[in-house]
Amino acid sequence: MKYPFESIELKWQKYWKDKKVFKTDLTKIDNKLYVLVMFIYPSAAKMHIGHWYNYGPTDSFARYKKLKGFNVFEPMGYDAFGLPAENYAIKTGIHPQDSTLKNIKDIRSMLDRMGGMYDWDAELMTCVPEYYKWNQWLFLQLYKKGLAYRKNAPVNWCPSCQTVLAREQVLGDGGCERCGTTVIQKNLTQWFFKITEYADELLDGLNKIDWPEKTKTMQINWIGKSYGTEIDFSIEGSDEKIRVFTTRPDTLFGVTYVVLAPENELVQKITKPEYKDAVDKYIESIKSLTEVERTSTTKEKTGVPTGAYAINPINGEKVPIWIADYVLATYGTGCVMAVPGHDERDFEFAKKFNLPIKKVILQPGTNEEDELKEAYTDVGVMINSGKYNGLSSDVGIEKISEDIEKQGLGKRTVNYRLRDWLISRQRYWGTPIPVIHCDKCGEVPVPEDQLPVVLPYEVNFKPDGGSPLASCEEFINTTCPECGAPARRDPDTMDTFVDSSWYYLRYLNPRYEEGMFDSELANNWVPVDVYVGGAEHATMHLLYARFIHKFLRDIGLVNSDEPFQKLIHQGTITNQGAKMSKSKGNVVDPNEFLEKYGSDVFRMYLMFMGPYELGGDWSDKGIVGVDRFVQRTYTLFENYRGIASDTHAKSKYDMNELSDDEKKIYQKVNQTLAKVDSEIDNFRFNTAVAALMELLNELKNIDNCRKEIQVYTLERFASMLAPLAPHLGEECWSLLGKEKSIYEKPVWFEPDAEALINETVTVVVQVNGKVRAKIELPVDTPEREVKNIVFNDDKIKGYVDGKQIVKEIYVPNKIYNIVVK
Repeated sequence: MKYPFESIELKWQKYWKDKKVFKTDLTKIDNKLYVLVMFIYPSAAKMHIGHWYNYGPTDSFARYKKLKGFNVFEPMGYDAFGLPAENYAIKTGIHPQDSTLKNIKDIRSMLDRMGGMYDWDAELMTCVPEYYKWNQWLFLQLYKKGLAYRKNAPVNWCPSCQTVLAREQVLGDGGCERCGTTVIQKNLTQWFFKITEYADELLDGLNKIDWPEKTKTMQINWIGKSYGTEIDFSIEGSDEKIRVFTTRPDTLFGVTYVVLAPENELVQKITKPEYKDAVDKYIESIKSLTEVERTSTTKEKTGVPTGAYAINPINGEKVPIWIADYVLATYGTGCVMAVPGHDERDFEFAKKFNLPIKKVILQPGTNEEDELKEAYTDVGVMINSGKYNGLSSDVGIEKISEDIEKQGLGKRTVNYRLRDWLISRQRYWGTPIPVIHCDKCGEVPVPEDQLPVVLPYEVNFKPDGGSPLASCEEFINTTCPECGAPARRDPDTMDTFVDSSWYYLRYLNPRYEEGMFDSELANNWVPVDVYVGGAEHATMHLLYARFIHKFLRDIGLVNSDEPFQKLIHQGTITNQGAKMSKSKGNVVDPNEFLEKYGSDVFRMYLMFMGPYELGGDWSDKGIVGVDRFVQRTYTLFENYRGIASDTHAKSKYDMNELSDDEKKIYQKVNQTLAKVDSEIDNFRFNTAVAALMELLNELKNIDNCRKEIQVYTLERFASMLAPLAPHLGEECWSLLGKEKSIYEKPVWFEPDAEALINETVTVVVQVNGKVRAKIELPVDTPEREVKNIVFNDDKIKGYVDGKQIVKEIYVPNKIYNIVVK
């Protein structure tokens, strides 16, 4: 019987919507479960296969939890600001607001078609004033606490997108994450959020959340906490000082030169006149280099001397001061002491420019006179280090640090690789920054009662290197809130990662007008219990959201330390071995398969392809098998239409009272219940689907069972099917004679523990390492009986009769191995 998926899917989607089956009562917090997928970016109207892979399986998990009795909250929204919509507008002339709102409408329809269990009353989008007003309010709270500030700094600039990028938005090859264009360095006055203020807490909090270890490690490395000592080097003939940070003060006697970042403000002050031309040319030559290129360990080292000298505070030696691109002004102090004998990068630099190399740490098993062929970076004995000679270098770290502090030459400190979050963007389609610039009063925050600062519609948003809002006179020209004089609004918009750093809180009441979000609801429902999204967000969205959440806690809006308790990363679906993209022509359109097979088949096939966290390369070869399973399942339930209306099954049966067919099916149903329960709970959807397929194959003799056992079996089958194939599961439940949706009165059956005990096992028989038979035996059959059965098996006789038995190995309940010659 052909499964009419078109009519059935529409029927149940209408039923769920009309009855508000998935509306969550947020006042009920017993057994609450907040399940969330990173919200969708509506840059295109069509949901591609990657969206389906993100949202479909997670929705199945949420449905399973609802059937288990959890009060599940699963909202959906749209990360609606950002560059793709603006770039599309520049290309087509369609305003980003118009294209975004149209795309959202189309995507909403597709999410309905998927059969998502979304509470549509909680829907939100970030591009409307009702939402971004609170981005601006958040900015003002950070500003009050000194955590939002403006400064001139070298920044990453994308020449194509014509905007600044945060360090996290520059790819490993130095390209823009959005368009791939090589990013260049540029000095601009920009707004920053002081995420570094929370560096320690961001590290410590990782111990309290259930996240993939790889993601935790990425954040740990990105924050990059290191303990060391700051040491002041005076500059010959100047009152200026160079402050360096080092984790190896034990090598201080080995310093043979000092390196400044080319952008360091000291460079212009200390460079000798005869060196100035070379220094200026060098600075100009590296402006197009990205941070990744500059710090690459494989890049050939470059640099020039300034002609100035620094004085080593530990021994009074005069060492030359160089500039080199591998030192960054935004990392540490922007200066390093170079110890070529014990640092690989310094060693290469010294070799290239014929600078001295001193050995001050003796490698075990070598002599002091031995020439260094490469930098020695491990622990050893201190030499050529004055009174510290003979100390182990790890002891020397403490001794020299202590003496440096006593003499007022520096101090022990902690350094971080993490830098403050650069949030300014020179683009139109984003949240306006709520600051006014007045010639008399300086920068003045917009008063809270004047929020939102509304993004104007009529703007020429074609990029020209400046902020599009700057050319909108009606927007940019205003009056100072403090003195009333003519003033100008800040022309930049915020990084869209600000939008996504707190959206999970707004979902709880998107129309809340009394504040950023409803704190009472947030305190009951947050952290999000299960959060699903890509691992590529490890050092961007996932780090930013943790920072903002901790800040919101500190100002009394939430009572939790972390935004997301459990984190799941989905894999990527590739095509022809590559990530899908229009430019590669390898995008798979789900609509082709939806029209042919329906939503449930497509959803189950994506889950059946392989482990959820791994993804895989797209192939539609197996979808026919999933469709066949759906057709057979529908036919099975049609054949038993109405059976549960007049027959009721017990929750448990005595297996001794069951016939052989009933017992076999009863055991298989309960084993599948346990399997599916465990697999969906752990996001192993492929094996859950496979278990249902196996169960269906075991039901070939269900006609031989009593009606009670048939009802027992089919009710449990429909319940397990419902989260994985929502429309089909509902239809099967209805076909049994149930009057309501299975989700209106959620049903999940617990397995009978006694039925999970295997009474028989399959013993694999191998002859000379090859499988020759599989024999079904009672559990724990004595070895002598197993041997008798094996050697009397007709298949085995053909391989062993007339041959010498060299060895026999029996692994109880598993393998009987025979070696013959």
